[in-house]
Amino acid sequence: MWPDPRLCELFGVDHPIIQAPMMGSCTPALASAVANAGGLGSLGCGEKPAGRIEAEAEAIRARTNRSFNLNFFVIGPEKTDPAVLEAARERVQPWYDDLGLGAPPSELPARGRGFDDERLDLVLALKPKVVSFHFGVPEERFVAELKAAGIVLVCSATNVAEARALEAAGMDAIIAQGWEAGGHRGSHVPTAPFDGVGTMALVPQIVDAVSVPVIAAGGIGDGRGIAAALALGASGVQMGTAFPTCPEAATEPARRERLRRATDRDTMVTDAFSGRSARAMRSRYAEAMESRRQTLPQFPQMYALSAPIRDAAEDDDASFFLYGQAAALSRELAAGDLVDRLVEEAQAVMRTLAAPAASRASKPPA
Repeated sequence: MWPDPRLCELFGVDHPIIQAPMMGSCTPALASAVANAGGLGSLGCGEKPAGRIEAEAEAIRARTNRSFNLNFFVIGPEKTDPAVLEAARERVQPWYDDLGLGAPPSELPARGRGFDDERLDLVLALKPKVVSFHFGVPEERFVAELKAAGIVLVCSATNVAEARALEAAGMDAIIAQGWEAGGHRGSHVPTAPFDGVGTMALVPQIVDAVSVPVIAAGGIGDGRGIAAALALGASGVQMGTAFPTCPEAATEPARRERLRRATDRDTMVTDAFSGRSARAMRSRYAEAMESRRQTLPQFPQMYALSAPIRDAAEDDDASFFLYGQAAALSRELAAGDLVDRLVEEAQAVMRTLAAPAASRASKPPA
């Protein structure tokens, strides 16, 4: 059914389609619906407390007996330089003044939780089929224990060097995340917003550089994108922005309406909200911050400065709504129906491309 069956065999799924682990909108209902349709449903775990992760994993298992993925951040011990904090406070002070917010915080919260020993014990107890990582290579001892437990490991790469490092570290598959992708760029070290490689260029180069299955991500919004990714050598795809319009997603009504009006120029990449580059809806705050680049507090500490602005301002002024460049291709379908439609579209395109030239007179169904 699919050109490269390795990913389906690795994950125990019917279709090489992964629902991205979007922290703001993925839910147990969404992940399980994708799983029941034959794809791989995912749950973003990030900063969530262990009890919530456990409850949400149990909620997925109550709805499906199929494979699912838990996603975690790899966050290093770096601390924000006090001089960087002071410069950032000065930079956002005019926004605080305009919104009547007083002075920006003079102290930052703790650096944030990456994948640590507590997370390891939790995952070993839950034992999902797949665990994925974002922002870097997990520690060698974590990789060894997870693989010994039979858990499939996946991690994001945004360039060829990162992909090679992931294969050497023992990852079973690699997500090639292109610049078009919504949400945070999974680069192993923070990069400037403009410093990215597009999916079309990135995927075949990573496919050539590693021997494990490669998962294409970024700008894939329908079956045509899936077929294109497979033609580039990917074994499957990860899709994020296609799913927040599903009824099972925890997407707020105002943001669903925004996605209905989305265009190819709606988004930009900025680190002005979190301290790491992320593709989000254009906003006046992000554009102003990107007009003059400066070093900002480390991820996720920058949220302490940006969150008050985001909460007090109008959406167009300072929204941090994460979605990708293919948002206009999104459809309001139940998650299972969407997976069925994506499979049908992708296979129709592949059949058309495989047919003799004389039979390609009609355009494949949209």
